[in-house]
Amino acid sequence: MKEQDCAPLLGEKFPTVEVETTLGKKMLPGDYAGKWFVLFSHPGDFTPVCTTEFVEFQRRSEEFTALNTELIGLSLDDVFAHMKWIEWIRDNFNVLITFPIIADQLGKVALRLGMISPELGSSTVRTVYIIDPQGTIQLMMNYPPVVGRNIEEILRVVRALQVAAEFKVATPVDWPQNAYLGDKVIIPPPRNVMAVEKRLEEAKQGDIQCLDWWFCYKSLEK
Repeated sequence: MKEQDCAPLLGEKFPTVEVETTLGKKMLPGDYAGKWFVLFSHPGDFTPVCTTEFVEFQRRSEEFTALNTELIGLSLDDVFAHMKWIEWIRDNFNVLITFPIIADQLGKVALRLGMISPELGSSTVRTVYIIDPQGTIQLMMNYPPVVGRNIEEILRVVRALQVAAEFKVATPVDWPQNAYLGDKVIIPPPRNVMAVEKRLEEAKQGDIQCLDWWFCYKSLEK
């Protein structure tokens, strides 16, 4: 397989692609420089699971906007099918889809991004890419066609990624509702003896809390 045909990996730059959407032509990731964006593919227009996803993405779109995050959909249908489907959603759910949907009828973008799994058919699976303001891939998720995505989880991950990037920390399982730490964040373990000593001193002063020198955490306001 040629290098340019390989799907991008976590931590790599999102490949530059020009796409046709329901809101006109866009260049990814360039047109979203300075913003986060969530790119998600769906197996096809006028399919029940995809319809419920699009309704929920739109219903919670203001939450994404508040996180400086844009939404972009994609399927192998053409732009006319997308527009008709948007009308159908508006008429039946009273929800107007305002984010762009990429028309990729030849599958070139989907193939480039690894959104098609031949073992599951020729349509796109439910892939999610989360891209940071510098155009770097920060998260990739793949759902099978029969399972709808959890929009709350996607929002949670965007928040966690933004917190990790801003404060140079990590987030525990189920953050911000971890059973033990609550909404506290984990401080990366020290990498040398001097840093261990400094970390333990910070714990003595009450600036942070530690279960051990390698397991320390704090509230975001500190």
